[in-house]
Order: sequence, then C-alpha cells, then structure tokens
Amino acid sequence: MKEVLFRTFYLGSVQYAKTLRLQQNLVKWTKDNHYSASPTLLLLQHPPVYTVGYRNKQYTTEEQRYLENLGADFARTNRGGLITFHGPGQLVVYPIFSMRQVPISVRDYLCKLEQISINICNEYGLKAARSPHTGVWIKDKKVCAIGVNAQQRVFSHGIALNCDTELSWFSKIVPCGIEGKGVTSLSAETGDVATVENVLPLFLKEFASIFGWGVTEMERVNVTDDMKDDKVLQLFTSSSCS
Repeated sequence: MKEVLFRTFYLGSVQYAKTLRLQQNLVKWTKDNHYSASPTLLLLQHPPVYTVGYRNKQYTTEEQRYLENLGADFARTNRGGLITFHGPGQLVVYPIFSMRQVPISVRDYLCKLEQISINICNEYGLKAARSPHTGVWIKDKKVCAIGVNAQQRVFSHGIALNCDTELSWFSKIVPCGIEGKGVTSLSAETGDVATVENVLPLFLKEFASIFGWGVTEMERVNVTDDMKDDKVLQLFTSSSCS
C-alpha cells in the first residue's frame, strides 16, 4: 500500500468563514480527484467565533445576535456536534482527505483523534480520558472538542485543543450541548503557559505516530481576509505542494 503523506500547513490566525469556505473547496477538489488529491492537514487558530453543527436550528436569531454582541462571529456549519467556541490560544486542526485513498472508519478516526489529545495532555503531566461524549476530558472538564464531516467519503472539520484559550467565552454557552460540565485548557491545568506554537510539534508527532501516516515539514502560509477564495485554494492544491 502506498505510504500516506499529509501536506502540512500552519495558517496562523484566520477568520472562521474563510477557512470554512477553504474546507468546502478542498473537499470538492478531493472528491474530483479521489485517488490523486494529496491529503491535507490545516493547523490554525481562529479569532473569537461560536460555531454550531448539523443540528443548528435550535439556535435562534436572537441567540446568535447575543453571541455576536459579545464580540465574536457566529457560524452555522456542516460538522457533527452542537455549539462550541474557537478563539486565540486554541489549536484547531482540519485534516482533509478521501477515505478511498486513506481507508479508515469514522469511529476509528474519531478514536485516534481523541488519543492524540490524550497523549499531548500526558506530555504535560495531565491525566486525560474519553467519556461517553466525543472529545477529551480532564475529570469533568473538556479540554478538546471534536466534530467532523465525512459526507461522500471525504473527511473535513476536525479537532480543537484548548492550549492557552480564554475560557470565559465558554461561559456564555452550553459547550457541545452538554449540561453540567466545564471546559479547561492545558495552561489552566498546569499553571504554566502552553502556547499553540509549543503544542504544534507535539500534535504533528502524535498525529504521525497514532495514525501511522507521514506528514511533510510544516509550511507556514499567510491567508489574509482580502484574498479571493480561488487564490486561497491554489495555495493548497498547486503542483508545488504535491
């Protein structure tokens, strides 16, 4: 079997709407080239944004305005899961790839994404675990949220690990729709600053180890708000990236 090699990019801080469209375009590109499109790993942070998954009709326009008035964006998406928050200090990772090229079940994929975060927590001396709810927990506080889309056998969306995130944003919602649970971060649990930059190499090491997939040397890509979507897509699909 041909070795799986993910092209790896760090985008810095990018508006959620911009990366949502990028994911959608990469998914289409992958569907059109199921057996030749290189798997892509997008690592980034977002400015403050609340996002909801498939079951988004329960979030009213009034609730959306309330959250936007706090200074955050609001986005309705096609990932699994309910409402969550993304913001500075949180490592967000979007693996985009075809299951025809990289055979893996949804359950196994989610389990391995969870294991990556559990191992990263262990590196920081923290005991993390799974629960009946998707994601990774330190006692009764979620440190990592996971929500994916696997329609037409192409994975998108992914994982959000709280490194040094401002946790007060989560107090305005019921994160992931789970009542009576809290949210935490690596920094909050250790008492030391765990930056996204610190966690990036740990994530890539664990990603390669847990999945048994290769990753290219991480390339830093600057995606600005004024860039047109077709130009952004070209950054990740040009022959020079292959």
